[in-house]
Amino acid sequence: MRLRVEYTTEPFDLEEAPEHAVVAREVVAAARLDAFDVGPFGNTAEGPADEVLDAVAGLLRASLGAGATRISVQVNVLAEGGR
Repeated sequence: MRLRVEYTTEPFDLEEAPEHAVVAREVVAAARLDAFDVGPFGNTAEGPADEVLDAVAGLLRASLGAGATRISVQVNVLAEGGR
């Protein structure tokens, strides 16, 4: 099974990426995922279910530890062979 995760950490800072956003991004970027896209208000990644779920657990721990006060996460199951 393949999954896509979309996540956002808060509070926002439009001037500079907060530490909690940076560490979450580092965790997901280091995961063995097939795709990772960083956006101004949210990020997406996709890959095998186990890898995505491990990355989500890591980003939750890391970003909460770095000061996030809210984390929004959405996980979708992808059709095999397509997006």
